[in-house]
Parts: sequence; C-alpha cells; structure tokens
Amino acid sequence: MSSTSTPAIAGGTPLRLRPLAYGRHHLDESDISAVVSSMRSGTLTGGAGVADFERALASRCGVDEAVAVANGSAALDLAVAALGVGPGDEVVTTPLTFVATANAVLRLGATPVFADVGDDRCLDPAAAGRAVTPRTKAVITVDYSGLPGDVPALRAALPRPLPVIADSAHSLGGSLRGRPVGSLADITTLSFHPVKQITTGEGGACLTADAGLAESIRRRRNHGMTSTADERTGDLWKYDVTVLGDNHRITAMQAALGTSQLGRLDEVVAERSELADRYDALLADIPGVGLPPRPAGRRSAWHLYVIEIDPEAFGCKRDLVIDALRAEGIEATLHYPAVHLLSLYRAHGGVPGIAPRAEKMCERLVTLPLYPSMTASDQDDVVVALHRIQTWAATRANGS
Repeated sequence: MSSTSTPAIAGGTPLRLRPLAYGRHHLDESDISAVVSSMRSGTLTGGAGVADFERALASRCGVDEAVAVANGSAALDLAVAALGVGPGDEVVTTPLTFVATANAVLRLGATPVFADVGDDRCLDPAAAGRAVTPRTKAVITVDYSGLPGDVPALRAALPRPLPVIADSAHSLGGSLRGRPVGSLADITTLSFHPVKQITTGEGGACLTADAGLAESIRRRRNHGMTSTADERTGDLWKYDVTVLGDNHRITAMQAALGTSQLGRLDEVVAERSELADRYDALLADIPGVGLPPRPAGRRSAWHLYVIEIDPEAFGCKRDLVIDALRAEGIEATLHYPAVHLLSLYRAHGGVPGIAPRAEKMCERLVTLPLYPSMTASDQDDVVVALHRIQTWAATRANGS
C-alpha cells in the first residue's frame, strides 16, 4: 500500500494484521542458560548471583556501589527514603515522567514540586532552581526517553547544594560528555522492566558513590534489618531492625538474567541508535512531525523514540494520530500525560500552568515502536502509516 492510500481509521485496509508493539524484550539462549544455571544452584534469592550482578552493574556505570532491587519503582522509593525525605519536605522534579517518580515522594508524606522541562525534554535547570524553597530536600531529574539530563548544569542552577537523584529508568547505556549514566547524580535509579535496554523480568537498582547511602538502601531493601539471611550463619543468627524497610529484594534468577543481558548492553544501545537514526531520516519530510532532540555531548540510550505532532502543520491533533496508528496495527502510545494534571496530583494542588512547556509537549508527544528486533519492514510500516495519516488529515483540514 502506498503512503497516499486511505488510512484504516478512514475505512482503508490496515497496514498490519499482526500488531507492532511499541517495545519488546529480547532473550537469547545465553540468557536462558544463565537463569537455568541459577535455578540449579540451590539458591533462589540472595546469594553470590545477586552480588555478582551488582558488581557488574557498578563497574559498567562507573560507580562504587550498586544495590539491585525488586523493580524501578522500589528503587525510587528507596533512593528518596535514603535521603531522609519525610513529611514537610519538598522534592523538585519534572512532570514529564512516569508517575512512579512523584509517587516516591508523596508516599513518604513529602510534596513533589513540579518544575518545567527544557528543549531536551528533561528537567530544566533554571526552572528547577526557581522551584527551590527552604523546604526543598532534594531534586529528581528524569532521563526522558533515554537522554541523560545535564546533572552538572542542574547542580549549578540550584540556589544551594542539594542531593540530586537521577531517575535513569530509560537511559542505561547512555552518557553525558563521556561520563556514563549512573555516575552523574548522588543516587541513580534504574529499571529492568522487559521493554528496557536490559531486563530481569521485573527489577531495578540504585547506584551511588556514597557507601553510607548504599548501606541505607540495602537495609531498607531488607525490612531495615542489620543483616541478611546469607549473613546469619553459624553463631551469627541475631539481628536488629534500625529503620523502617520492606521486602524489595531481587531474586537470584533475576540477577542471573540481568548479568547475562548486561554483557550485551552496548550492542543493544547501538541497535536502538541505528533505528533512531533511520527514523530521523525517514520522518524528516513529514509536515508537522517534530523529531527527538539530540543535544551535543549527550549519548541517548534510546529507550523510546518520541515525536511531537504540531496539530496545525500535521492537520489533526495528537490523540487522533495515535488512534489512527493503532487502527493500522501500530501500537503507538503516550509517554506521558503530565503528572501534575493527573487526578491524584490535582487533588494535591496540581493545576494547569505550572509547567507550560511540559504541558504543551504532553499534548503533542507520540511514542513510536522501537526495539532491537524490529525489522526495516516494521519501521517502514510506521513511516508509511504516518505519511498516509498526515496526507488524509491535511485533506480533511483543507476541506477537500
């Protein structure tokens, strides 16, 4: 079918019978073998396999400490708690993120304060600086879509020194001026959900150069206990509980999968980058399609490929574009609605106008399919679909 044929949403034949997901995990035989070996080891949780994964992760990211946890949301919860955030405190963050970022603050009884984003779609340093008050306890920046936020610029813009958490759930394998993601902030949190660069099924991690913060996170990961089950052997069976924690542990099988996947991280990021480059070239001539930002000195890990739809130039609003793509069998989606305008956060004072640039972006963003096992034909379907939707939309807008 040509790029000028009638789109499926208008009665045309869908481009695809089998839907194309926006993201998909990829496992190979070495991953499966690693998990099977772990299951045969006799240790299902804790043990040397988790420690091995943590050491490999810390080494890859250029930090001293890595603490593997149950998922990326738990990593955020533990990072914020380790900084002593509590009732009466404020934490500055971005509204262009998954809701887990702000939830980690709210869950501790503190207040997330939303500052606007910059052209890079990450937390704007100047806006973050203006949002700081005497009650501000920390700042959380988010590496949106895989592009590392400029943490040094953020620190320089703050009116006083504050700990910075980098929510890097999207950006493992990326870098800022040669420094790897994981080594930029006081604490970096990661996610190993199946659509991320590497997966453990579910899983996450906190990275830090601060041994004290790492120890606090480890204790909170394990109910606040002063020792783990692995450490309580022989005569060493007693323990104390010194801080309120929970069970945020990762299993040995998950850690084995993570260690195996981590060995292919550079290959995966390179494949994602090639797909992103090809999208840039193929989409450049479609009216009303804005391509992802590529600031100098930053290497994106390309977790997501997100375009912006200018409704006037494209011919229709973003929601119709997503609906039309899905009618073609292409599961485009939105990352994300503005957090401060979600019902939960409206009830906590969120109103339109707090972050105008982010709010405008959130009305225009479209996430297109991107994952390493995508074929050129898959990608061509996405591009043809956008061409035919734009042609149809422009015709409708002109009354033809």
